[in-house]
Amino acid sequence: MTIGVFDSGVGGLSVLKHLKQQLNNESFIYVADSANAPYGDKTEAFIQQRCLRISEFLSEQQVSAIVVACNTATAAAVKQIREALDIPVVAIEPALKPASLLTKTGKIGVLATMSTLQSKHYNDLLAQYTENVECYEQAAHGLVEQVEAGLLQDTRTLQLLQQYLQPMIKQGVDCIVLGCTHYPFLMNPIEGVVGKNVTVIETGAAIAERLKKILADTAGYTPSRGQSRDRYFSSSDTQHAKNMIALLMGLDVEVEMLPV
Repeated sequence: MTIGVFDSGVGGLSVLKHLKQQLNNESFIYVADSANAPYGDKTEAFIQQRCLRISEFLSEQQVSAIVVACNTATAAAVKQIREALDIPVVAIEPALKPASLLTKTGKIGVLATMSTLQSKHYNDLLAQYTENVECYEQAAHGLVEQVEAGLLQDTRTLQLLQQYLQPMIKQGVDCIVLGCTHYPFLMNPIEGVVGKNVTVIETGAAIAERLKKILADTAGYTPSRGQSRDRYFSSSDTQHAKNMIALLMGLDVEVEMLPV
């Protein structure tokens, strides 16, 4: 079985890591739409158009399921993708429910793109899960670009993290939700800023668990027994994508140019 995974760029690799761990014999096709990253500053119409085309491309590759490994894409386009395709589509969303259950101070923080924070999907989740907690939100302008460039420990990256996270800490949050799949690649510097008393939550493992359950409930599904055969595509510089996959995942792979 082959599973399609896509993101605006390389951030979705943080989800792919968990998918490969929990479904280690399945094959994956990963698409990084890096020519259009970040999605966070694009219009909803543009995001929907790109996500539909990428999903159609993955469907043409005979994938059995698609993982939308991008919060912004989920908020803008997952409904349209599900309507257009007849295969399971698993989407990611900020972990507001787990954070609201874990917090002891009753205060949580959310680090995300502006597009995610302004979306109806996110605000519906906010109304559903944070009635009894205070939620401090921060649009983290520039972090996606830093990750896309591989500048994980760069001075500018650390400055941005200090700027975005310190106000939350001063408000007394004890859980911070990473509302963008790029941000888990900054986990070490993030934890360095927020300290040991703050829980930082990312959702890659939960998405992998959900996909695993969906596949297990799918009629006729049997786990693959052979070695996985993964393919990687980028809509931008394939050599840069290759370098980033080596940096972020420790894999030496070939990257193909996305033909859409």
